[in-house]
Amino acid sequence: MSKKENLSPVKCKLVIRPVQDALDVLNGKWKLPIIVALLHGVKRFSEISREIPGITDRMLSKELRDLELNHLVKRTVYDTFPVTVEYTMTEYGETLKDVIGALHFWGENHRRKIFGDDLLQEPVNKDHLG
Repeated sequence: MSKKENLSPVKCKLVIRPVQDALDVLNGKWKLPIIVALLHGVKRFSEISREIPGITDRMLSKELRDLELNHLVKRTVYDTFPVTVEYTMTEYGETLKDVIGALHFWGENHRRKIFGDDLLQEPVNKDHLG
């Protein structure tokens, strides 16, 4: 939507619906941190758990299942002893990289606007997201 226009209620719903769908898939405290962790490469469950302070194993397991059901994360089980399980972003999940990058930069600007100073010690390069 490049220019402001008055939308009819029907058109407004058509604009809002896909945004709401996206928010429904990515909702909650943990999904975006999990996605960011996996955008940096293939990880085992314990690696993801260590990278996300405060998440319980039960919650991590639930969120990974949700992300897998939405075709964003792939779970691969290897026939080893003990069994090895790895998680990675799917090709479809990788399409979130630009969305997360946009959220990151919007969040930085928002922090500067609200708090009035640069609270970040090191600037994060957009390519650093994965």
